[in-house]
Amino acid sequence: MGSGLKFVFVVFLLLQLLDFNKGNKVGVAYGKDATNLPSPDRVAQLVQSRNIQYLRIYDTDPQVLNAFKNTGVEFTVGVHNSDLPAFQSQSNVDSWFRNSILPYYPATKITQITVGNEVNESGDNSANLVVPAMRNVVSALKRAGLQDRIKVSTSLSFRVLSKTYPPSEGTFDSRFAYVLNPLLQFLRENGSPFMVNLYPYFAIDDSSLEFVLFEPSPQAYVDPKTGLRYDNMFDAQLDAVHYAIANQRFSLTDQNFGDMKTVVMETGFPSGGSRSPRDRHATINNAMLYNTNLIRHVTSGSGSRTTAMSGGDFQVMSGTPAMPNGELDVYIFSLFDENQKQGSEIEGNWGIFYPDMTSKYNLEFPRGGTNPSGRSWCVASSQAQNSDLQKALDWACGPGKADCSAIQPGKQCFQPDNLVSHASFAFNNYYQKNGATAEACNFGGTAKRVYTNPSYGNCIYY
Repeated sequence: MGSGLKFVFVVFLLLQLLDFNKGNKVGVAYGKDATNLPSPDRVAQLVQSRNIQYLRIYDTDPQVLNAFKNTGVEFTVGVHNSDLPAFQSQSNVDSWFRNSILPYYPATKITQITVGNEVNESGDNSANLVVPAMRNVVSALKRAGLQDRIKVSTSLSFRVLSKTYPPSEGTFDSRFAYVLNPLLQFLRENGSPFMVNLYPYFAIDDSSLEFVLFEPSPQAYVDPKTGLRYDNMFDAQLDAVHYAIANQRFSLTDQNFGDMKTVVMETGFPSGGSRSPRDRHATINNAMLYNTNLIRHVTSGSGSRTTAMSGGDFQVMSGTPAMPNGELDVYIFSLFDENQKQGSEIEGNWGIFYPDMTSKYNLEFPRGGTNPSGRSWCVASSQAQNSDLQKALDWACGPGKADCSAIQPGKQCFQPDNLVSHASFAFNNYYQKNGATAEACNFGGTAKRVYTNPSYGNCIYY
């Protein structure tokens, strides 16, 4: 096959992905390498209050899976690299499945299992073990009839590519052919996504801070082969992966990987670090910009974005330049700072929340509809008389046993210091504790139920 025809065919394979657009998702990776994290029950309340609909964990922690029962939050659970030797045995996997998945599913909405993480970086035998382990997990799912509801994959690091620039020449490192060939075949056979961890932060030295942060940058460029314009590092890296997958078609002539979905299982930006030249960029403001712009890039208008074109015009696009309407799912790393992370100082500073559950910065997650979880909250009616509101507030914080500590002076919900705001918090606390029924949101006619989360700043309405 000539090089020109080969390239056209690669582009055709990428365009096949356009038929698989089912809506973009933004989730969060919930790592637990820390000694000071809140209980899973409190984390479940936090996640729901912030409208985080998708979570990734790296194990099958029973406390976490129990805490998220009946919340509607979709879960990706994991198998540690250290467990891969045991997962070579089908009986071991069957036992794990019976004890670690079935007791929680479907009340806990498990939709993906990642077997291993970044095995191409492990330095041990994990890369050889991962696909056989994945096959055993699928076998267990098939016996339970869940193979179409729970997908199995593994997440690789971006360094699985040997060439990334320009994106159209994205190529997998031939040193990993022994794992990539059976992995891609497994993913195609089972309808599973290719998973990758992308960290544009580590490419700042090769580009610019603005290009990494999705901000206007002179580093924006046009791929000389495709004519596609790249305005940020995330798109450039992800399209390099897309092209590498499509190009892999030609090293396995009987395979076709053009319809394979790609999911970014980790991406983010650190808010603190060492004094190295690159880590000077690890600030709270830059982390906020990256994650805010990432969410907007992925979800605004079903993934649409406005891209500057020559002549000062703008074109509305979605997805990435090579997949302008493709489905794009990403997970922000991570939920909390983790004080036990190994490596450099920045490793523990990727959280969007502090361990005390306060926000580092304001980050709005897409609602995926008016209220996809079906939740409701109870707030004070602005039409109620102040005297009636005060009586209802006193009752809620007294005989009603609502937890009103957050509306005391100096606490996170004290401001704005007015009766409606304080009563709303107290009413909702009582309402949630008492089954979220219509009767629990009466308060003598001074309250009403709402279906939009009233949380603001660090004031969380559970």
